[in-house]
Amino acid sequence: MAARRQARVRPVDAAIVRLMALAAKGVQPQRMAREVEVIVAEWLRAPDADPAEAKAWLDELREQIAVGVGDAEEQVSDIDTSEPASVRQAQATLAALVATRDAAERARAAVRP
Repeated sequence: MAARRQARVRPVDAAIVRLMALAAKGVQPQRMAREVEVIVAEWLRAPDADPAEAKAWLDELREQIAVGVGDAEEQVSDIDTSEPASVRQAQATLAALVATRDAAERARAAVRP
């Protein structure tokens, strides 16, 4: 019987899923930033860790998050201001994504290939 090969999830994709799950739960921006730091530390502690590869993953992660920030900014501007709860939720999501993007930028600067 042939063994099934399980497709390996790319680290950036796994990180995005992880971060978006936290954002969906409404966690605070500081927690989102810490999660980026945890993810990068995991990448760098892996037995086959390559700092240059981690830096490339961070580039991609940051780019994807930046797209999310742009989308969130657009959503905030489109929300009916007569619905305060919706405005607060959209602003909280935007703040979390901005903190995540900024943490990815800081982590990228700190990784030395």
